[in-house]
Amino acid sequence: MSGGWLRPAVFGAMDGLVTNVSLIAGVGGTGVHTRFIILTGLAGLAAGACSMAAGEFVSVSSQNELVGSEVSKERQELENNPDAEQRELAATFRARGVEPALARQVAAQISRNPDQALTVHVQEELGVDPHDLPSPLIAAGASLVTFSLGALVPLLPYLAGATSLLLALGCAAVAAVLGGGAVARLTSRPVIRGAARQLLLGAAAAAITYGIGHAVGIGAGVGG
Repeated sequence: MSGGWLRPAVFGAMDGLVTNVSLIAGVGGTGVHTRFIILTGLAGLAAGACSMAAGEFVSVSSQNELVGSEVSKERQELENNPDAEQRELAATFRARGVEPALARQVAAQISRNPDQALTVHVQEELGVDPHDLPSPLIAAGASLVTFSLGALVPLLPYLAGATSLLLALGCAAVAAVLGGGAVARLTSRPVIRGAARQLLLGAAAAAITYGIGHAVGIGAGVGG
């Protein structure tokens, strides 16, 4: 998880798969020529990957900036009210079960080093390590790459020359099962449950867009 890559990578891959298989199912449901399905899939891949990367970059950057602002406030409090901050730290240790005398002693020892005191205060009050914040660039890059890979899966049959929507849906279903199972394994949840959940969510999204596309195609007389 170091660098903040795992969450955007997982979300990127699953989002790319579900987004593009839904787009392809929707356009394929209209009965248009294969080249339009490929164009739609490639456009969805590029637009979605860029959007996900930009969103992750802005989100992580904003989060880091917020933490930086809170760290600055905490630094000022330590400089202006060191005694009060030391008592606050001792109270935090007491709340965690440390004996009062020992809590005061530990707080006093930590407070002798301003940088260490700042780190401990931030960790206790904000729940983050100010020296180990996620990288916006890594998060954006992970999201862009994995979204692209996920979105590419339902496109592969068409790029290989196939014209069957069912084949594209089948590839997406296999990827959903594998991806959902892998995520479940990483998070120590039942693999079958995770795989089934991802498959059902992807299938539901694809079914809805296919139904819409099919209805529009019939109404507009689209085909070939």
